[in-house]
Amino acid sequence: MSADFFAHPTAVIDEGAEIGNGTRIWHFSHVMKDAKIGNNCNIGQNVVISPGVVLGNNVKVQNNVSLYTGVTCDDDVFLGPSCVFTNVINPRSAIVRKHEYMQTHVGKGATIGANATIVCGHDIGAYAFIGAGAVVTKTVAPYALVVGNPSKQTGWMSEYGHKLSFDEDGFAFCKESNEKYQLKEGIVNKVL
Repeated sequence: MSADFFAHPTAVIDEGAEIGNGTRIWHFSHVMKDAKIGNNCNIGQNVVISPGVVLGNNVKVQNNVSLYTGVTCDDDVFLGPSCVFTNVINPRSAIVRKHEYMQTHVGKGATIGANATIVCGHDIGAYAFIGAGAVVTKTVAPYALVVGNPSKQTGWMSEYGHKLSFDEDGFAFCKESNEKYQLKEGIVNKVL
């Protein structure tokens, strides 16, 4: 465990957790053994990070988020307040299913909105944007914007978090960065 991170006195960090330099862990959060948190992350209040969860660098986890075993997040992911990830598709209190934990991967730069639920086994692509309160029940493509319960794709987002409007040739520009994107055969890529 790094010695160069901040943890509020009420935070609980179990033996065997790895925490990167510059990371901040706030009130009443619990980082369990074998969790790995990258550099310069911000872990809000009342967050649970279960064993085996991996967070990349510069991940922002807002208050009341639950990250269960099987979840991995790449760099620059934003997890909005009270969002939750599941890890068993059919949980029952009286039946132990720890051997059935499913994986969920969140790609670089993705945003998960407040109160969203990510049902296990469905990856979130890089720079995807999950709207507040959405319930994700299938894999989400990179740059996709999904909303609702169950979530449905309603558009595409730039890396700066702006909705993209593609022209008849399949090109769009981010209104903030002016970066160019191409939509071809249902796949969005940034044009370099």
